[in-house]
Amino acid sequence: MDRKIGVVGLGYVGLPVAVAFGKEHHIVGFDINEYRIETLRQGIDYTNEVTSEDLQRATIEFTNNPSSLAEVDFIIVAVPTPINENKQPDLTPLIKASETVGSNMKKGTIVVYESTVYPGATEEVCVPVLEGKSGLKAGKDFFVGYSPERINPGDKEHTFTTITKVVSGQNEEVLDIVADVYSSVVEAGVHKASSIKVAEAAKVIENTQRDLNIALMNELAIIFDKLGIDTSEVLKAAGTKWNFLNFSPGLVGGHCIGVDPYYLTHKAESVGHHPQVILAGRRINDNMGDFVATSLIKKMIHRNMPVQGARVTVLGLTFKENVPDLRNSKVIDVIRELQEFGVDVQVTDAIANPEEAMEEYGVRLVSYEKLLPADAVVFAVPHVEYVSKGWSQFNQLLKHGKGIVVDIKSALDSSLRPSNIDLWRL
Repeated sequence: MDRKIGVVGLGYVGLPVAVAFGKEHHIVGFDINEYRIETLRQGIDYTNEVTSEDLQRATIEFTNNPSSLAEVDFIIVAVPTPINENKQPDLTPLIKASETVGSNMKKGTIVVYESTVYPGATEEVCVPVLEGKSGLKAGKDFFVGYSPERINPGDKEHTFTTITKVVSGQNEEVLDIVADVYSSVVEAGVHKASSIKVAEAAKVIENTQRDLNIALMNELAIIFDKLGIDTSEVLKAAGTKWNFLNFSPGLVGGHCIGVDPYYLTHKAESVGHHPQVILAGRRINDNMGDFVATSLIKKMIHRNMPVQGARVTVLGLTFKENVPDLRNSKVIDVIRELQEFGVDVQVTDAIANPEEAMEEYGVRLVSYEKLLPADAVVFAVPHVEYVSKGWSQFNQLLKHGKGIVVDIKSALDSSLRPSNIDLWRL
């Protein structure tokens, strides 16, 4: 493998990719965020995806100077692909990254995209930008490939090197080179997709499938709540069958499961098909924050607790446990719905950045030690710091140690629940 590698975008996806390659090769790691580059040079990854030891073991030239990309001939693009307020794909980061790459790449370069997109986006959106900025012709002067990212934030078992890598290329020769490059670091091996579109489609349905499975669990949770049945107990019983899939209800946020299906539905509608099952699942999952909040309000009313002016503590704001990423967190839906009822909400998070929380959601994070005793606690994100404290923490978190606990993800053992605490969970 004699390719010189560059990685564009050093976030949750790009950094693990850069580090994996950097342990075997000398590579260039590019990001437009100056603070990100500074901290990485100091051996600090504030996303907690990569350890300081791993950063030290990797040979990476961290830079925010795009001209450094002229030194490489194999460029991996791993930038975010979010949705806008209208739930339409926002390809701005992808287009800007393509402009940067196109302006600085040389003849013979292979550009591989890892960002999640709809089928056709690499060739229809990215290639024209690369051609326009470089003055080179795709398929002749430079080549493209697509290899969907499969990073699971916070997961230390399924990592970049241990997950089979799907690869694709513009032609057979490029596909072989892309496969060869990734094979040099991915221990789990590669799967050669027959085309770039097939690889793009494979990525987008992985998270769509997961989204729909969770949507089914969420709809069941709503039904069982009305029937007065504990969903966790139902799933435990059903799970004894060998082929029952292990999914559970919850808030579906983050930059993958809650976003990717909209890329597929956008493309489907552009070719004249209105997806029904996928969008139905999205509607259910997008509305779960409101359901959690109104369920707590009902509990409070049944206990003759005043709602207006009541204090509710929310434990956790990030989109997922033990991950500091706040993007597209659905906990904010719970907070805002409670505030609509006139509830005084105080929010804490053990690992989120307070400045980011304020910037992203206008939420002021309170340190755990400074939380005022509340009428109810929404255990929204089961960070290990909270789970390890167990039920005893509610002696301090609740007024006089009694009240309501909403355990969204059933992280606490209900059999150990103190008698003076009323528990509600999905």
